[in-house]
This record gives sequence, C-alpha cells and structure tokens, in this order.
Amino acid sequence: MNFQTAVKTCFSKYVTFSGRAARSEYWWFFLFGILGSLVAAILDGVLFGAATVQTEVTDTSASASAVSNGPIASIFSLAILLPQLSVGWRRMHDTGRSGVFLLYPLLVMVGISMFLAFFGSFGTGVDGGLSGTVAVITGLAVFVLAISPLIVLWWLTRPSQPGANAYGPNPHEVSP
Repeated sequence: MNFQTAVKTCFSKYVTFSGRAARSEYWWFFLFGILGSLVAAILDGVLFGAATVQTEVTDTSASASAVSNGPIASIFSLAILLPQLSVGWRRMHDTGRSGVFLLYPLLVMVGISMFLAFFGSFGTGVDGGLSGTVAVITGLAVFVLAISPLIVLWWLTRPSQPGANAYGPNPHEVSP
C-alpha cells in the first residue's frame, strides 16, 4: 500500500473500528498526520504568528519540532483524530489483539490517577510522605506508565496475522 492509498483508505473508513488495517496503512497515515501537523503549524505561524519551531543541535544529534496552538493545527488535529484512532484500532485487530489495547497507556494513566487519589490520602507516613508500601506501588505504577506506550508501539509494529482471524480477513489477501 502506498501513501496516497493509505490516506484515502483511512479517510474512507473515518470511524470504522471493525476489520483489520495493514501495517503499511497505519504507518503511512501516521506519517500523513506528522507531515500535516508540521504544515499546519507552519501555516499558523505564517498567518497568525502562532507557531514555534524549535531546533536543537548537539554533537551527536539534531532535532526539530513545530509547536502550534493556532486554529489550522487545531482543526487538522481534530480532523484526523477519529481516523487515526480507528486505523490504530484496526491495526491492533490485524495483530490479533483487541482494539482496546491501543488505549492501554490511557487506561494505565487513569488507573494510576485513581490509585493515587484514593491511597494518596490514606498512605501518608508520619513524616507526611507516602508510606513504604504505597511508595513502592506508586513507583511500580509509574514504571508501567513509562513503558506502556513502548509496548503499544511494539504491538503496532508487529506483522499481520496470516489468514483470517477473529476480526476479519488478512488485508494483504483482500483486493481493495
């Protein structure tokens, strides 16, 4: 699948959360989102003065990023939110996982917040800090929060399950 086909497919399946999405479809649309955000940020900067382009160069690396809170970038982000979520959901299906796994980092973050809200008030020690058990559990929770996006990224890079699975036929074996 090429860039143009992937973008067309993702927009034609704007809120389709059933079925499967090939790895190339997901990553081409992901690239479209990055490039579109960059262009939108630049347009916001030119038209509204609302963009900030940050560059950092060190001895071993260079990076650049565009940050915008202007209207064009906001509209673009909203326009691709549902297709990006749905293609990620279908991509998880393609690897044999439920689409809910895409939301794993968010679920972990909500769980940690609820844990801290509940036990944070009860788990204080004599010195006002967290008690030993609560501190250890909080440390483990923060570790899980830190690695959960990496786990999801790894799942998104996995090859398609061969043949049909519970979510539908293999997208490589179906003609568009």
